[in-house]
Amino acid sequence: MAQAPTKPKPEAAAKRTLILIVDDSEDIRNFWQAMLKSKYDTRVAPDGRSGLAAAMKAPQPDLILLDVDMPGHNGYEVCGALKSNPATARIPVVFASGRSNSKDQAHGLSLGAVDYITKPLSAPIALARIATHLALANQTHQLESLVAERTRELQQTRLLLIQRLARALEIREGGGNSNRVVRMAEYVKLLAQAIGAKPEVCEILAQASPLHNIGTLGVPEAIMRKTDALDPAELQEMRKHPAIGAAIIGEHKDPLLATARAMALAHHERWDGKGYPAGLAGDAIPVAARILAVADTFEAMTATQRRRNPVSVEQAARAIVAEAGKQFDPALVAAFRKALPKMAEVNRTVRDELKGIHDLDFSSDETD
Repeated sequence: MAQAPTKPKPEAAAKRTLILIVDDSEDIRNFWQAMLKSKYDTRVAPDGRSGLAAAMKAPQPDLILLDVDMPGHNGYEVCGALKSNPATARIPVVFASGRSNSKDQAHGLSLGAVDYITKPLSAPIALARIATHLALANQTHQLESLVAERTRELQQTRLLLIQRLARALEIREGGGNSNRVVRMAEYVKLLAQAIGAKPEVCEILAQASPLHNIGTLGVPEAIMRKTDALDPAELQEMRKHPAIGAAIIGEHKDPLLATARAMALAHHERWDGKGYPAGLAGDAIPVAARILAVADTFEAMTATQRRRNPVSVEQAARAIVAEAGKQFDPALVAAFRKALPKMAEVNRTVRDELKGIHDLDFSSDETD
């Protein structure tokens, strides 16, 4: 026997707009509820203090109708508190008051209210003005959501471009299948977390890290691809890449690019002042560059690279710890020891496809 067709499930009812009514008069509250019930859900509060609490309660109201003269907190004080709280600042407030003086109305609007309706209330006019402000608020929310989405898309595109550029640098050196960019970002983030940086700072540091070697674009390709030791003249050319990288990135107020520039310029500086290009020492070296220096050294020692034999995680860790107070910030070395188990896991799981790294020769351990 054929089964009867399944009835389609009824669509969930659209969420109704919620309006909060804050008024000490029960008659006025009842009047508003009777007027609004056919189109909107309502919530009521008899005074300013309970009105503030009701505005925070989930689901939050889409609009607030607010009386001025109430015991305790008056309407002006309530509106000021609503607009100073980020959790309620965007909720449209409409004053509904017996005060009809233009100064009272101007004061209410100056506090951030979108409208001021005077009593006695006219139902048709009040409903029309409420509908207008709800429509405007809805349009504003839609526009803000669209802008936020476009901003996220642009941010994602920017990060992808940074990663592709870093990959292009690796290809120029002869290593086309490396996951160095991924590992470096993870190492930098883990080190930043270990020193207690805020999550947003950790993200910026990780996102900026792929650009730290962008200055190698200004180094002759023959030097970049050379498999044996660099001679003094070639080494001098190689040591120009931090300043070249800083010049390529330029000076910006944007946190990501500013961080990338600091990393590019100072990641070869040393805590003891014996690094390059400026011979900075100690706290004069930007924190971002100090973090990058530890991460870069760990990556360089543990991954297959040109002119360098990879070593074990344990060997790399011992070498980095031994350089505390010399090459590296002692506080960063302490953070490195704390983050090492997670960094080792990244090293173990994020591997390279070595078939794309051409002409490798580990006859020399000379570093850049």
